[in-house]
Amino acid sequence: MKNLIIILTAFMFCTVFKAQQTDVCVVKYEDLEKRIQQEKDKLLVVNFWSTTCAPCVKELPHFMEVNAKYSDHQKYKMILVSLDRLADKERVLKFIKNKNLTAEVLLLDDIKRMNTWIPRLEKEWDGNIPVTLFYKNGVKIHFNDGEMSKEDLEKTIKENLQ
Repeated sequence: MKNLIIILTAFMFCTVFKAQQTDVCVVKYEDLEKRIQQEKDKLLVVNFWSTTCAPCVKELPHFMEVNAKYSDHQKYKMILVSLDRLADKERVLKFIKNKNLTAEVLLLDDIKRMNTWIPRLEKEWDGNIPVTLFYKNGVKIHFNDGEMSKEDLEKTIKENLQ
């Protein structure tokens, strides 16, 4: 019961409702894994990025356009997972505001264990970003390694959103 209360509190604290974030939730890999499982009734788009990654920054406006289009759909959710350092949290917050990121943003403070958690998310992932994972009913259904076009993002969502 205590664990459920902790999970629900973290979930409510880190959830954003169609508004720009004024804070960013800092999580470890295990928290991210739980968060992915909490959304198992949805098509979940999880994008890994960084403010210092040029292809990541380039694709984010497309992600926000597509997210705006589907954000009212009850079976859809997008989470942006920043791999910036915890010391750069203020830069991430500024970036969220300046780029008008409306999807939920998590700051993954677990860089030291990347070699442990990356293969757990996707065996084919070599650690480069951007990377986008798609989950449906809690099961990973698609892995996109590298920059993703707006057309490919939307096509993958349409094909899997029922």
